[in-house]
Amino acid sequence: MTFDFKRQVVLITGAAAGLGYACAQAFAAAGAKLVITDISQEALDKAVNDLEKGGTEVLGLLNDASDSADVSAMMTAIVARFGRLDIAVNNAGTATPLQEFHEVGEAEFDRVITVNVKGVWLCMQAEIRQMLKQGGGRIVNMASATSRNTYPNAAPYVTSKFAVAGLTRTVAVDYADRDIRINAICPGNVATPLVVSLVEDLSVLSTRHAIKRLGTPEEVANGVMFLASDLSSFSTGSLLEVDGGWNAI
Repeated sequence: MTFDFKRQVVLITGAAAGLGYACAQAFAAAGAKLVITDISQEALDKAVNDLEKGGTEVLGLLNDASDSADVSAMMTAIVARFGRLDIAVNNAGTATPLQEFHEVGEAEFDRVITVNVKGVWLCMQAEIRQMLKQGGGRIVNMASATSRNTYPNAAPYVTSKFAVAGLTRTVAVDYADRDIRINAICPGNVATPLVVSLVEDLSVLSTRHAIKRLGTPEEVANGVMFLASDLSSFSTGSLLEVDGGWNAI
């Protein structure tokens, strides 16, 4: 399947590495104009440079998706550069090391909820305001297989991803009749830099999947592009599982 996003302006938060960067590469290959954000200037500069080498027009923004002033400045910069925002992929996220619930510190919990839930909330608000002005748009949130399921010793992360799923479905209904489609992708375990930094034995993660292997960033990016494309034109408020059969077991 070949996707075509020529002349489309696509925002991807947390896009300097992992799933976000895979999405940026996929949209770039499909002809999109990109806005990518991250909290690391070094990683952001490298991602922008690599994407521009392939001929993609890219706006890189140092941005904290959980900071309302940063999000407002981000949207101002997007409109100033491109005049519109067609697609937004709210990917920025974080997690804590696996630990028993009673050992999780308040600051750790707050950080995960702030980035994973408040960050999506703030970005969606800014994106929807712009999309209402221009007459429509598409939003894809990065949820998780754990938006429908659990994982041992990962209470903050699981809680945040259940919230992203609920937020996606609720807001999608509110704007369904205004040509703003909002869906979420629910990936299984993928060996991203974040996952590698938190889990010692990656082979354990693959046992969660009926397919018995880890997913790839490219497989998740394909799902994101489907939800952002007209191929999913009758889908809103959906949670697309790209999880190797995790939630079917």
